Amino acid sequence: MSMLKLPGLGNMVEVISKERNLPKHAVQNALREALLKGYEKFRKTYRTEEINFDEEYFENFDVELDIENEGFRVLATKTILEEVDNTDHQISLAEVREVAPEAQAGGTVVVDVTPEQNDFGRMAAIQTKQVLAQKLRDQQRRLIQEEFQDLEGTVLQGRVLRFENSSVVMAVSSGFGQPEVEAELPKREQLPNERPYRPNSTLKVYLKKVYEGSRRGPQLMVSRADAGLVVYLFANEVPEIEDEVVRIVAVAREANPPSYASYAVGPRTKIAVDTLERDVDPVGACIGARGARIQSVVAELRGEKIDVIRWSPDPATYIANALSPARIQEVRLINAEERQAHVLVPDDQLSLAIGKEGQNVRLAARLTGWKIDIKDASKYDYAEEDRKAREEEARRQALAQEEEEEEMEEIEEVDETEEELEEVEV
Repeated sequence: MSMLKLPGLGNMVEVISKERNLPKHAVQNALREALLKGYEKFRKTYRTEEINFDEEYFENFDVELDIENEGFRVLATKTILEEVDNTDHQISLAEVREVAPEAQAGGTVVVDVTPEQNDFGRMAAIQTKQVLAQKLRDQQRRLIQEEFQDLEGTVLQGRVLRFENSSVVMAVSSGFGQPEVEAELPKREQLPNERPYRPNSTLKVYLKKVYEGSRRGPQLMVSRADAGLVVYLFANEVPEIEDEVVRIVAVAREANPPSYASYAVGPRTKIAVDTLERDVDPVGACIGARGARIQSVVAELRGEKIDVIRWSPDPATYIANALSPARIQEVRLINAEERQAHVLVPDDQLSLAIGKEGQNVRLAARLTGWKIDIKDASKYDYAEEDRKAREEEARRQALAQEEEEEEMEEIEEVDETEEELEEVEV
């Protein structure tokens, strides 16, 4: 069998494997696909007859690498026929019987169609090189997707490599002894209180997304701003959470305050915890002796403010707890269906309940799922607010009644139309 020489083939596979963190078989597969594309270019350039090369034309061709002898062969699987219409796909029975007398029409045979060394051509070589680069990138994407798909939503150790525009490119690994791959930390997923990032500094990052398909740049997106990172850090610091004695019910995090907020408003998190054990204080377990546990989490998040509050099945109690550290006088559930609540606080607690530029009440609303309206208890008019609530409830019921009547009219119109059609048919 003939062979096209590729001097240094074994060394090339080894070097590419190390540089791109790819197993050798993946590099060889990419090289085989690239060489086949190069052969396709050769055949199209030097065709001797009018042929329509469609997408499936070369499906019966394959490339065989010979690492030991540093070369490759092109093989074609051809159908044995009495009369041949296409020599790329078919071979005559008479020709096959010269080497295999027992051959029968309708069978298949693998034929060596490797071109001569000088015939392969410069254009085919360029095509091979271009396709190889693309196939290697595809192999890397595929391996990264397979390696990290199950780790989406977990926390990894990341190392800062470089900066691209406003993003940080980090090196992460799926486990001990595994090679590092690049991940992108976009600006919106960064913490403003820890910028600028220092090269080679290490951080815990939340694996937010594994990109699928072709994409320029890293295949992984990581985050320092996701609430999942806070959950992981607490679970790592608090044994009661890992043992499921204490559970995290909800988390509301504002790692990047809104654009209208001033620099005085920094990152802040509220986390609601609960337990079924009567002798366990879930908030105390998360804070730890002298605040040791929560301080470890705060240190990892570069000083981010964290409020740990007790979850309650009673909405009023839960809302009051969520507005910590403000002291709440009363919580009035104005509209339970639309989850609207008025929170009455003493005059000296107003600013604390609202928080800097509304951050405290904003996070409390997100944590509880209720629309919270902070009111000054000394100026609150119970009668007027009750009247407004009754009017709003009456308006809502009237709208609901109108919608119900419209639906009934539509149903009646449909019924009348069906009756008319039945009469026409009769």
